[in-house]
Amino acid sequence: MIELIGILLVVQGGGGLLNRLLGAHSPSWFVQLHVLPPALHVVASVVMVLLGVAVLTGTRKRRG
Repeated sequence: MIELIGILLVVQGGGGLLNRLLGAHSPSWFVQLHVLPPALHVVASVVMVLLGVAVLTGTRKRRG
């Protein structure tokens, strides 16, 4: 279950980041683009990707 959270964070963060960097005007289905002010979109997306990677890395290390 924790892996799913990590994957969702990476997908949402990466997709939202690409959405903003490529200049899309629609927030699409990326959660952070709907709930945060535009000034925080890129920062929030990067943080989500990093958290997702940390969660996924942590679960792999814990498994051995």
